[in-house]
Amino acid sequence: MTDTIQEPGHDKDAVLEAHAQNRAIASLLSSIPDAITDAKFDRNELTLTINKDQIRDACRTVQSAGYNFLEDVTCVDWYPSEPRFQVTYHILSHGLKERIRLMAFVGSIDPSIDSITPVWPSANFYEREVWDLFGVRFHGHPNLRRIMMPEEWNGHPLRKDYPVEGYR
Repeated sequence: MTDTIQEPGHDKDAVLEAHAQNRAIASLLSSIPDAITDAKFDRNELTLTINKDQIRDACRTVQSAGYNFLEDVTCVDWYPSEPRFQVTYHILSHGLKERIRLMAFVGSIDPSIDSITPVWPSANFYEREVWDLFGVRFHGHPNLRRIMMPEEWNGHPLRKDYPVEGYR
């Protein structure tokens, strides 16, 4: 038997209330309360959905709350759903021994979001990878160019509507 708590019904307010002692949640609610659009706690993992226009501020806020290490930035293509792209940030606090996942959703018409490299410079290569493979642009990125595919490559190969054999 484990201490795993699964939140019934995935109610944002109930999750935030149940985890009000979490430093990231407390900091976000006190500094940018409208940034959190959804919250989920499942299998001892906290996931907060953040308004895409506030992702940089949210990252800066959780960093000042003690979450000091950006582990990863990744993306999911939910084609044909809108918003199409889910950009996910995995963040760790060494001091608190806690992880948090921040997610932001980006539409297909303007697949872009602010870069978090001013907060965590290590996001540089992760954001380049997401741009290269999914086509999500990061505003304010210091050097947004391909990192895996050749510069002359046409398209973004991890998009679900990308042809299996590539464009010909």
